[in-house]
Amino acid sequence: MNAIMRRALTGAMALSLAAPLTACGSDQQDTGAGKDSIGLLLPESKAARYEKFDRRIISSRVASLCLECKVDYHNAEQQVDAQKRQFDGLVKKGVKVIILDPVDAAAAKSWVDSAAKKGVKVIAYDRLAEGDVAAYVSYDNEKIGRLQGQGILAALGSQAAASDVVMMNGSPTDPNAPSYKKGAHAVLDGKVRKIVYEKDIPGWSAATAKKEMGDFIDAHGAEGFDAVYSANDGMAGGIAAALKSAGIKNVPVGGQDAELPALQRLVAGTQTFTIYKEVRPEAETAAEIAFRLLRGKSIKSLTSATADNKSKSGIPAQLFKAQMVTRKNMKDTVVRDGAVRIDLLCDGLTAACKSLDLE
Repeated sequence: MNAIMRRALTGAMALSLAAPLTACGSDQQDTGAGKDSIGLLLPESKAARYEKFDRRIISSRVASLCLECKVDYHNAEQQVDAQKRQFDGLVKKGVKVIILDPVDAAAAKSWVDSAAKKGVKVIAYDRLAEGDVAAYVSYDNEKIGRLQGQGILAALGSQAAASDVVMMNGSPTDPNAPSYKKGAHAVLDGKVRKIVYEKDIPGWSAATAKKEMGDFIDAHGAEGFDAVYSANDGMAGGIAAALKSAGIKNVPVGGQDAELPALQRLVAGTQTFTIYKEVRPEAETAAEIAFRLLRGKSIKSLTSATADNKSKSGIPAQLFKAQMVTRKNMKDTVVRDGAVRIDLLCDGLTAACKSLDLE
């Protein structure tokens, strides 16, 4: 029997032996199954970045660092219960390092603490989970909020002090949302006439943001506001749709994430700016931290900052800097970095792209 046949037979026998154990639903930890696995739990797939960039880049980086390692990936589709089952499943398999982007940071505390007691290292990714996390990789979210506020002020120009602003904030279950809001308020408060309406949007729902914006327009009319702060691009899309439906033009709308539809709205002039958070350095850093923790190595050189959640202080962290993208600098940011293809960006927008030298 040759080596290939022996390996195939051995693998088949292992699977046949493992099947009854799975069927019995044993609660015992299978310490061998996850020995060389890194868990990756992402919160949803509505935002294009998670499936298109984060998952792919993290998996690729892990593969480049460790030939025998596997990324055990799951997406919660915005369901807390689903993410808990996924997390518990990884721990049960014996996975010792989990990269977690929580649907609900507070809800994750009990899972993270329980896993930590079993020696599982949890890397909070993009959103800072509560509990005994081992490391945190994200962007400086308060600074992102400040950038968004600055974008609104720049768009309003000399009229800012006399302008009224509507604010559509992020999901109340997302730990990043309060930081965006805090940063934006730090810039806008006292610089605009008034925040005339403010709403936290559950689940970052574009449909909810659209409805809230439409209801506000119905109640206050087109003259009731001068600009709209949107915490992300998905909601900005809903807001832009509400403005279009009401026949309102030339109202500054800001967002975040540099998603393709938002960049197309920038080209078309229906969104004023977005915030570009380059995914690659964030994802690759999380992957390398995960690999080092898996092998018991130091992560000090990869974590130049610290962060605090409500239950732990001094968490080793790496916080990257974001940048604002407008029509004027799009070519030198997202296009230059390959974050968007010009043919996709300019699909149906040929004339506008030509005017921006985006051919």
